[in-house]
Amino acid sequence: MLNKEEQIQYKRHLTLDAIGLTGQEKLKSAKVLVVGAGGLGCPVLQYLTAAGVGTIGIIDHDVVDQTNLQRQVLYTYNDIGKSKVSCAINRLKQLNPFIEFQGIEDRLSAKNALTLFKAYDIIVDGSDNFTTRYLVNDAAVLCNKPVVFGSIFKFEGQVSVFNYLNGPTYRCLFPERPTGGLNCEEAGVLGVLPGIIGVFQANEVIKIICETGEVLRGKLVVIDALSLNQNILQFQKTERAIIDKLEEQTAFCDVSSEIEEMSFETYTAEKAKLFVLDVRTDEERDYFHLESYHIPLDELETRYQEIKTSKPILVYCQSGARSKQAIQILKFLGVDNSMFNLTKGISHVPI
Repeated sequence: MLNKEEQIQYKRHLTLDAIGLTGQEKLKSAKVLVVGAGGLGCPVLQYLTAAGVGTIGIIDHDVVDQTNLQRQVLYTYNDIGKSKVSCAINRLKQLNPFIEFQGIEDRLSAKNALTLFKAYDIIVDGSDNFTTRYLVNDAAVLCNKPVVFGSIFKFEGQVSVFNYLNGPTYRCLFPERPTGGLNCEEAGVLGVLPGIIGVFQANEVIKIICETGEVLRGKLVVIDALSLNQNILQFQKTERAIIDKLEEQTAFCDVSSEIEEMSFETYTAEKAKLFVLDVRTDEERDYFHLESYHIPLDELETRYQEIKTSKPILVYCQSGARSKQAIQILKFLGVDNSMFNLTKGISHVPI
């Protein structure tokens, strides 16, 4: 299956007893879907491409932002504003011309997840939010596909493999989806951390494909980048985690594209006509806030009835991510006011 150039390209793999020609041919035959071409997706894509995984799918709806360049090392300054999927494929083809790349410039949703997952052998979760993680898990369970999971937050990363050989799933470890919390855009993340975790994820993919080593089935590796301490937590498969359909809550993945945005300039002109809601933490609000009503995101489901207004509601947070989630929650709870998200959050507001 390997042509002469491929034999040269993968020579260091071919000399390994645990991979060799048989393993390299397994890599070439494998189909892997990477969900997210961001901080985790970049190193995963680079090392799976270099390793010779024959077919690599990439799904991401986003474009390159200048703030990505601190950690998403596939992209350059000249890529700002361009599709992550197309930029990633252009760079990866230069690394290995023998790979078939399948780009999906779309948001993973309950509508497309099952169809997509059925076409691949392994799913790599490089997403940065709980909604997508639960969607990836549930769709993978229904399609009987293993999920190589990674997550990062500030200085800590996690890696595991779910649904491998009928093993535990993401819901066995985290049964309930949190409603609040910060993502790396709002909390910050050490630039090298996604590189560390992404390489661990790529390593698990290669082990699964080549059927070598000990896969992180039923194990969660937790890595502290500041101390380099590593802990391995073991967990078991639970009956509560059985999935028979994509739950309605995963439809939140589809809602954000329907959320209306409002610029700060429009807010300034229209603020007398708006009810403004701040969903950030107490500490963030103490530092700086617009004239607004304050309900932290993690309290919204229990306090949303405090919002007594017939005015359109403008929701804001630090970057625009939690406020979108807040709007989703309010819609789900039956709040029927017109709602707007402050574009890019308060971080783009002049103080």
